[in-house]
Amino acid sequence: MIKVNKIFSLFLALCLSVMLVGKMHAAQMPSNITPQQLEQFKKLSPAQQKSLAQSMGINFSALQSQMSTNQNNNTEQEATLQQYYPRGTQFDEFGNPIFDNQFSPDTEEDEEKGPQPFGYDVFANAPLTFAPTIDIAVPESYLIGPGDVLTVQVFGKENNNYELEINREGQIIIPELGAYSVMGMSFLEVKKYLASQINNKILGVDTIITLSDLRSIRVFVLGEAFKPGPYVMNSLSSITHAIFAAGGINDIGSLRNIQLKRAGKLITTLDLYDLLIKGDSSNDLTLKSGDVVFINPVGDRITIEGEVTRPAIYELSDHDTFKSALSMAGGLLPSAYPASTIVERFNEENQRVVQSVDLTDKNSLNGTVKSGDVIRVMKTSDLYEDSITVIGAVARPGRYQWKENQKISDLIPNIHAYLEDDADLTYSLVIREKDIGRNIEVLQFSLFDALSDIESKENLELQPRDKIVVFSNIETIASNIDSLDDFALTKTELFDLEKENAQEQYESRKFWEHYSDEDSSTSVKVLDEVGQAQETLKQTYQSIEEFAGDTNKELEIRELGFFSRKRLLAPIIEQLKRQAASGQPIQLVEVDGAVKYPGLYPLSKNGRVSDLIKASGGLKESAYLMKSEITRNIIVDDKADKTSINFKLSAALNGSEHDNHLLESKDRINVHHIPSWQENHNVELKGEFKFPGKYTIKRGETLGQLIERVGGFTEFAYIEASLFTREKLKQLELKNLVKVSESLRMEIASKNLSQREGSANFDYKQTSQLLADLTNIKPIGRLVVDLPLITSNADVDVTLEDGDVLYIPSKQNSINVVGQVQVASSHIYKPGLTAFDYVDLSGGNKKQADEDRIYVIKANGAVEIPNDSNWFESNDNSLKPGDTVVVPLDSYYMEDLSLWQAATQIVYQAAVAVAAISGL
Repeated sequence: MIKVNKIFSLFLALCLSVMLVGKMHAAQMPSNITPQQLEQFKKLSPAQQKSLAQSMGINFSALQSQMSTNQNNNTEQEATLQQYYPRGTQFDEFGNPIFDNQFSPDTEEDEEKGPQPFGYDVFANAPLTFAPTIDIAVPESYLIGPGDVLTVQVFGKENNNYELEINREGQIIIPELGAYSVMGMSFLEVKKYLASQINNKILGVDTIITLSDLRSIRVFVLGEAFKPGPYVMNSLSSITHAIFAAGGINDIGSLRNIQLKRAGKLITTLDLYDLLIKGDSSNDLTLKSGDVVFINPVGDRITIEGEVTRPAIYELSDHDTFKSALSMAGGLLPSAYPASTIVERFNEENQRVVQSVDLTDKNSLNGTVKSGDVIRVMKTSDLYEDSITVIGAVARPGRYQWKENQKISDLIPNIHAYLEDDADLTYSLVIREKDIGRNIEVLQFSLFDALSDIESKENLELQPRDKIVVFSNIETIASNIDSLDDFALTKTELFDLEKENAQEQYESRKFWEHYSDEDSSTSVKVLDEVGQAQETLKQTYQSIEEFAGDTNKELEIRELGFFSRKRLLAPIIEQLKRQAASGQPIQLVEVDGAVKYPGLYPLSKNGRVSDLIKASGGLKESAYLMKSEITRNIIVDDKADKTSINFKLSAALNGSEHDNHLLESKDRINVHHIPSWQENHNVELKGEFKFPGKYTIKRGETLGQLIERVGGFTEFAYIEASLFTREKLKQLELKNLVKVSESLRMEIASKNLSQREGSANFDYKQTSQLLADLTNIKPIGRLVVDLPLITSNADVDVTLEDGDVLYIPSKQNSINVVGQVQVASSHIYKPGLTAFDYVDLSGGNKKQADEDRIYVIKANGAVEIPNDSNWFESNDNSLKPGDTVVVPLDSYYMEDLSLWQAATQIVYQAAVAVAAISGL
């Protein structure tokens, strides 16, 4: 039998007796057992614990449950003790951290501040508590000392479990076996020693010895710590553990001069840069009780920014050089240009100066850096050396390596695999920098000729930094992209850039619109520019909806004409304009007339007439080959003048030296059309014609001649109600509609703001309806013609134009009445009735009708207004079938809106025309 130490047994008996005096029920767990009493009780063997509990009348199961709960709580507490939070973290009343953006170390404000001191954020964690953390592995070299707790498990012939604490004398007391001195031994030595002693005294058992609890030590963290003071830590803690426990180092503390002092003597100096940059923890020594970790103030500092891996503010050690400084910053980025590094430093007069340092030079790298230096490693240029850029309607645009004696056919060896389907094979350019000022010259070539015969002169030899521009056959509006290099992007990137530039242009115009004076001419110009920018933005986004609406379909940039002449030539033309100067004529020429793409083009090197014709897309079918003209600027007697050079176009295209002139700056070629040439112009006849349909007209043909040519009208034709429309008039009508609508909207808004409260003269609802009607009107383009007069008198005939349409309705037998009448309606035509009679048949005028301004819209679109009250009785002005009587609103009821009559007349006339067309 194992006997318990008498003093220890008496202590436990006294504790348990106190419990019994508290009159606790035997089946219940005593609530007044302190944690200290439980710790003492836990040191007994299980058999001793059960025997003692039963002898004192305590429920042993309940006591074990409380011991387990306390152990779990301690484990959770230890886990909680290991949590650290960033500096500035606030906690609620329950001890939970409160995270807020203003305390986050990764806010945008920190990014805007520029480089921050290096390494401080690693230790900038405020501890939740200063209690020691014991949930760590114990190395076998750990030295055992007073306060450590060992667990000794014996199993085999006898089974025992002991938790034994090292006493102040460095001894461990094993029940029945005695005391053993382990002071100064390592953990490995203690395990071997105790296992040997137990096996010698108890035969037939195996022994396992573990370290269940570490002793606590007390150290001081002083100096520039975030929270200096004494800290209780476990015996495995090192210098960095103490720094973490103190919340890190404050802003003026040093990371490179941290001293460990023991009994007043300096043990070591820790440089945290060795740990943070090199991973060297050899100087991070284990602490002992009473040690002092002293953090000195920060020393000299430098700032490294720019193209380095880790831009930051670094603390210097003795004799740091540019090489070691770059090493601290993680080295240079691939985009760095170290040969032009800028160093800002203070001179002897304490004034800031700028120095240039070549960090590619070994002597410069070994130069000493000084306190306060700002080392700025510059970025290399975005330009490419020894490269060729391929731009435009090619399958794979971008930059390619330049090689000696490289030609066009080397980069684009095959048409089908390297070019888009819409690529122009007759006109391409090479943009070449001709001097160090980056002035350019333009070389023109034909891809078809270059690839058909690689020995031809069209297969140009390339030079470094050349740009090959391949155009598309699809034309579009000018681009929002300013740089030619941007066209070397992929299709999706190019479209995104186009959209972004359009948005920026629109927002910029809107900004100046806000600051412009409403009454100034500048305001009018700004408003026009805003409208243009808004229209460009609208077109760009319409392109997205039209061509990118299906997200599963690849965006067809070529459908948008991104590589058209207008787009690709715009930045080239701008560059040629910028580099023109006195003695250096602008290298631009112009072509107009019967060519596919007239306009302004770069003057290529040794460019001739045939080259410019190719640049413009070639000739149209109507081109006159026997004669063309060059207009040229010349200087005569120190005065500018112009001269004309006539040449035979067909000979020039065939290569005749006499006619294929060399072009000069600002030459303008005019390619004539064949005399009397015109494309097919069509006119459509609808309604009561013997042979309605579309007809091609000859130049100068009149309406009467066409009617006679097609055989005239049917017997049911009502020629007095003819409706003649023209495309040109539609455009004018649309502009007029927009102008009237905008003016009416402004006048309505003005009247609405200025009207007196309770005014009954202004009907806002009715005016809004009129405005809506104007907005919804589609222009008809009606031209009023007197067809009976035309068919009988050739002198008043109408010359036809392309797109004209003539509608002839069937005979009608009705009169329409609209406007301010009781019931707008149509009535059977009765000879002899006046307009007033038809108004009466419609219930008469409303109260707000303007009886003095009643007018009639004739069936052919003409408007007749009376001079006196008896005009309706005249034979010439009498009503006829198909006419419309309009009773307008008295402007008094609209507070004299000046545009009311014009707007209502437009609406009524459009309604009559639409009704006539719909009736066919």
